[in-house]
Amino acid sequence: MPADLSAPGALQLLEGVWELRWSSSNQPYLAVAPWIENLQLLAPSQGRAMNLLRLPGPLAPLAGIAVEASITVNSGEANTTEVNARQRVQVRFQRGGWLGPRLGERRLQLLRGVRQPFPAWLDITVLDQELRLCRGNAGTLFALLRRPDLALEDLLPAA
Repeated sequence: MPADLSAPGALQLLEGVWELRWSSSNQPYLAVAPWIENLQLLAPSQGRAMNLLRLPGPLAPLAGIAVEASITVNSGEANTTEVNARQRVQVRFQRGGWLGPRLGERRLQLLRGVRQPFPAWLDITVLDQELRLCRGNAGTLFALLRRPDLALEDLLPAA
């Protein structure tokens, strides 16, 4: 049975840091490799998300490539042709670029606006404490595992 994001507690399950473990895409930025962490940060409580590519281990905090987005979780009121209305997260990419290390309370960053000429979304098909399976608007399938060792507030830049 597909995930139902309108169910009680579903948004809390969705919130957090997820690592891409498999993708049906050939795109290099959707690859899974031991020398890169491919993270997706989801904060539906704030209407925010971020895709983050960075080196693993002690070098991880030094730099990364990020794309920030605003997200909206459908509440199920979409028109009846939207079969996936209760499992869809609308994504609006806003800016992307380089994220550097923290210096005190601030984080060095060089982010520019992103033009998104098409609507983007994720259909969440499986969601539990550890695993998220989803399909993107281009038909790409994703398998992600929760990263409980990483804190959302440490990685997601202040709005």
